[in-house]
Amino acid sequence: MTKIHLSRCLLLLLGVISFLAGNVVIASSKPNVILVMADDQGWGDVGFHDHPHLVTPEMDRMAREGLVFERFYAAASVCSPTRGSVMTGRHPNRFGCFSWGHTLRPQEQTIAELFRSAGYRTGHFGKWHLGSTQSGSPVNPGASGFDEWVSAPNFFDTGALLSQQGKAIKTFEESSIQTMKLATNFIAKCSQDDEAFLAVIWFGSPHKPHIAAQDDKKHYRDLSEAEQNFLGEITGMDRALIKLRETLVSHRIREETIVWYCSDNGSLPKVGSSGDFRGKKGSVYEGGLLVPCMIEWPKVIKTPRKVYGRANTSDILPTLARIIGVSGKISHSLDGMDLSSVISGHEFNSRPSGIGFWNFPERGIGTPSQQWMQDLYNAQQNGNDPLDHARIRPDAGKITKAYPDNFFSGHSAWIKGDWKIHRIQKKGNSKVSWELYDLKSDPNETKNLTGNQSNQNSSAKEFKKLQNELEKWQSSVIQSLNGSDYQ
Repeated sequence: MTKIHLSRCLLLLLGVISFLAGNVVIASSKPNVILVMADDQGWGDVGFHDHPHLVTPEMDRMAREGLVFERFYAAASVCSPTRGSVMTGRHPNRFGCFSWGHTLRPQEQTIAELFRSAGYRTGHFGKWHLGSTQSGSPVNPGASGFDEWVSAPNFFDTGALLSQQGKAIKTFEESSIQTMKLATNFIAKCSQDDEAFLAVIWFGSPHKPHIAAQDDKKHYRDLSEAEQNFLGEITGMDRALIKLRETLVSHRIREETIVWYCSDNGSLPKVGSSGDFRGKKGSVYEGGLLVPCMIEWPKVIKTPRKVYGRANTSDILPTLARIIGVSGKISHSLDGMDLSSVISGHEFNSRPSGIGFWNFPERGIGTPSQQWMQDLYNAQQNGNDPLDHARIRPDAGKITKAYPDNFFSGHSAWIKGDWKIHRIQKKGNSKVSWELYDLKSDPNETKNLTGNQSNQNSSAKEFKKLQNELEKWQSSVIQSLNGSDYQ
């Protein structure tokens, strides 16, 4: 037995003793961690949420055998900001990642950096969309804490050009299968070296344009071509998850590996399903934010459970930091909370603080992945490496604008318990409108209670309290946005 292997066995034994003593750092002090994220898969876009057509046997199995968060929210209603929340445990407006194509700030502490500080090997595979995938960028995956990465600037499809640590490479397979093969090669290598790992696997599906493999489309041959391609891309992701499970089983590491699956925002208009929830991608109503979420950790999650307490993507970092023992190394205030006790089996009906959402009045930034990667590939074939600032983002960490701490324009919301308040203020307009919903009795947000505000009414008391909490949170976000966390 190698010294490394003996060391990990001792750590495992200590972890079991800790579990028996009631500690929520459970079963192994260094479990492997895999974070899987879909691109535009809504809450209803899975078989286990009773979709009438979808074929997702692996996702359905994960839901039957693992832990399902039935009220799990993306931190934002579009892609890049939510990905930023996973990386930082913070609301993305705190670091200026307002919408698609906006970046991380290099000053932010990332989940990959935390894991690396604990001796993990880290890898990113698939869609990045938090900065550049070129060498020399302060916001490429390598600069953000990943030891190995094969990534795309944005969504991608079959046969995409990807960046392997700055070098453009050709791929040939269906995008989800290709992404998973790259990730499982990394996982296999870490397993063979007896090295704990963090693998972040971010699919480019089912983002449009939808181009499914024929084997995945065949399940939907009675539907329209558009539906075949959209649903087929989700089935393609499901096939990739089967490949992931087979890899973990073959390397005998499935028991001690956490797999956390979710999506980056609510469902797409027209083809996607938000269940019966109001809104779609881009909306701060429930349908624009709620996403499927399943967690597997066979050594710890032995009994299948559904949890209805409200959680979100900002919770991923503090939860995993607690599990691997690096909570004390977190340098910035977080918006997420530690859910490790929930994973270990404790009840979870509500959280002590609210969850804030905020569609900030800033436009997205175009990131044409296919074109940019083709340009990079062509240049590198000719012995060049173009230094296009728009693509490398060298100024990503510079704070050039100071926002007043009462600048609350846009559409924001605050959820506390089962209450949800909306604050709506168009850019350049001082008028603010408010909406209040009781999500317990009205999960679809159909009955605005702001018109029923007598002093004796319970909703009136909640309304005032939620107003204050939301605006206090927004003020703290603006302070972070202006750089107060880096001083």
